[in-house]
Amino acid sequence: MAVVAVVCLAAGLLLSQFIVSPGKAAADAAPPTAGPITVPVESRVIANELVIRGDVGYDDPVALRVETGDLGGPAVVTGQVPQVGAEIGAASVVLEIVGRPLIVLPGDLPTYRSLRAGVSGPDVRQLKAALASLGIDGGDPATDTYDSATAAGVRALYQRVGYEPPAAGKDLQDAAAAAREGVRSAQDSLAAAQRELAGAATGPARSVIIGLDTAVAVARQTLADEQARCAAPTEEAPCSQAAVVQAQGTLAQAEAERAEAGAAKDVASERAAVTSAQTQLTSARESQAQAQAATLTPLPASEVVFVPTLPRRVDVVSATRGGTVTGEFMSVSGATIQITGSATRADAELLAVGTAGTITLDDQELPVTVAAVKDSVETPADPGTPGGEEPEEPSAPKGDRRAVVFTLGSLTQEQVLALQNTNVRVRVPVSSTQGEVLAVPLAALTAGPGGESRVELAGADGKASSLVTVTTGLAADGYVEISKAERPLVAGDLVVVGVADTEEKETADAEGDG
Repeated sequence: MAVVAVVCLAAGLLLSQFIVSPGKAAADAAPPTAGPITVPVESRVIANELVIRGDVGYDDPVALRVETGDLGGPAVVTGQVPQVGAEIGAASVVLEIVGRPLIVLPGDLPTYRSLRAGVSGPDVRQLKAALASLGIDGGDPATDTYDSATAAGVRALYQRVGYEPPAAGKDLQDAAAAAREGVRSAQDSLAAAQRELAGAATGPARSVIIGLDTAVAVARQTLADEQARCAAPTEEAPCSQAAVVQAQGTLAQAEAERAEAGAAKDVASERAAVTSAQTQLTSARESQAQAQAATLTPLPASEVVFVPTLPRRVDVVSATRGGTVTGEFMSVSGATIQITGSATRADAELLAVGTAGTITLDDQELPVTVAAVKDSVETPADPGTPGGEEPEEPSAPKGDRRAVVFTLGSLTQEQVLALQNTNVRVRVPVSSTQGEVLAVPLAALTAGPGGESRVELAGADGKASSLVTVTTGLAADGYVEISKAERPLVAGDLVVVGVADTEEKETADAEGDG
């Protein structure tokens, strides 16, 4: 009985340790005294970034066509057939038809006619721009006329691709030769007319003039001698009126001949002949220029194809060596992989061409670059999802969004296969502190009476807290930069972000118990 009593006493003492009175239980369950919630001031980099969803893929496919109407026969493929997956660029030869190349050039307008000297239009301007992109001078890019400079540029293009430039037809070459012969004939006629005019304007030779002057002098002397003899006649030299009259007649004739020789000649007919010959020469030269221009190097429609953007990747080839082609013969797509997404107009204004960003593939960050920001997209972007993606703006109209195109750096074949036809998240930093700065959570900021920003600095060792006026900088990810403070702040200082609300908790607990 004694042993049983001892055991019962021990059990009672043990059980008493687990029995709690209602008053003590309520006291133990009461919340602690309300106090401030503090966080330390941090030293960190603050960066603001845009997050955009985008689809990965190549440019839209484009079907290549060849115009074969000016060949005059079947368009037989003789070589240069590319393989699927090959890359073609500007000045590439994508096909050889009846021994002639089909050259790819950048341009939006399709080939619809052959280009030769004298023609003008937007396709000529496009050709000049394409030649300029290759570093070839095609003439004044501000004009849309195919001239000799453009023909020289086309010859340089064919030399680059390793083919002989196209030549004008035999009829045009014969016409140019005939025009050159017409110019030479007109030049000979002009020279003959000019010689006749020069001879007529010059008059008698100098020796003839001297002879006439001598005849006049002799006739005058003879008349003087006869008149002197009649003034003082002698037996040996009697006066003869007949001799005087004869001398007068001889002098009058000599003076008339001399006057006629010295008078200006009428060369009107000779001058008219020269003017006519000059007109004929001018006309012949114009005809030669036109005929010569017609023989300038042309660009046949069957030897060029324009593609909007280059380089491109060959997707489908329907042409085969030895077969014939008409119309479409190949389909190509963009050779450079790219990401196409969209952003609101306000966000797009922050994305200048060349802005760098990143995507994540298998826990590895890959660099991307903004290649283009287009004016608008037809549909809004994908709605934002939790985790930092760009949220959809319900109130934004469709026309308020902008298409953004990103290009990627060099990728391995495995990365290309993993990215193709996927949707990725692109992160683009748009602002940063460019280094660590003092930062606090946004919840630590309060507004002062004058609208100034303040933080509540917790007191050390039970001391009261104090308000510190601060100047804020960049804010991102829930933190804000403290660029200036009225009293020094250092990393590790505690700032108040809130106060534990125990009264609300007690009320909620009481309502739950009720």
